[in-house]
Amino acid sequence: MIKHAIITAAGKGTRQYPATNAVQKELFPLVDRDGISKPTLQIIVEEVMNAGIEQIALIVQPGEERQFKQHFKGLSKEEKKAFINKPWALTLSENLDHMARAITYIHQSEQRGFGHAVFCAREWAEQEPVLLLLGDHVYISRETRSCTRQLIDVYEQFHRSIFSLQRTPVNQLYLFGVVSGKPMTERVNLYQLDNIIEKPDVEQARRLLLIPQLPTDMFLAIFGIYILTPRIFEILENNIHAQGQIDGEIQLTTALAELIAEEGVIGYEANGVRLDMGTPLGYLQTQFMLASHGPFAQEIDDLTKTQIHLRIG
Repeated sequence: MIKHAIITAAGKGTRQYPATNAVQKELFPLVDRDGISKPTLQIIVEEVMNAGIEQIALIVQPGEERQFKQHFKGLSKEEKKAFINKPWALTLSENLDHMARAITYIHQSEQRGFGHAVFCAREWAEQEPVLLLLGDHVYISRETRSCTRQLIDVYEQFHRSIFSLQRTPVNQLYLFGVVSGKPMTERVNLYQLDNIIEKPDVEQARRLLLIPQLPTDMFLAIFGIYILTPRIFEILENNIHAQGQIDGEIQLTTALAELIAEEGVIGYEANGVRLDMGTPLGYLQTQFMLASHGPFAQEIDDLTKTQIHLRIG
């Protein structure tokens, strides 16, 4: 059973500068599929908690937890007076209180990369397997189960580290970690992984990461949700002590490659879409996709058709 989830939110948000001077990018607002305006991070926390996990470590820069705590709290008695005729808002306030109780804030005191951010939660994880997500990625499932719940269900079947994956064309591989492996016979969307390379070039991918069962120039890239055994923290610690850095950072991908070699890892082709709101274009795409799957879908569709008509006209 997975009890702990780590969400990383300690980056400087340079791709969203200068808006990140005012607010952490993980707190940028989005209108969610339920029609409610929320910070991005709340959408992620809700997905985790709805999947049954109520111990969440949020990795932040020292001092930045104030912004997050300011959001993850319910209304005060005085503030509730303004919402007395809005029972939906009072319910949301209770939900925020519930989320606040689930979150532990852990500092990443040095900007030493994604792997180092994950390592900061080692003691908190208590030698248990952990769910890992990024604080600037939102997921839309194509089925009733969330993408997080899908991954947990796979873990509960195999009790091994699981990486969520998505088919990705060759011209986008420079954006992701990319894996190779062999299909497992139990289910068509499961793979026994044997390699992972961070942002490979095209030649490298075709030489080392081809999966014959996939269409030409299609590869399996990291989707952004992981379940990792406690061994990941030992590997990260060894890399930190050995100064296993790339461009001054402790890379998670290096540790994941060791985890594959030592323990074996299952890749799961998630039934959903990953959305990275950490860039201006990605932020727009994330909001559009959420809106297209929510109560304003018809209005969005009508607006899109109107805009197309105006351009043609």
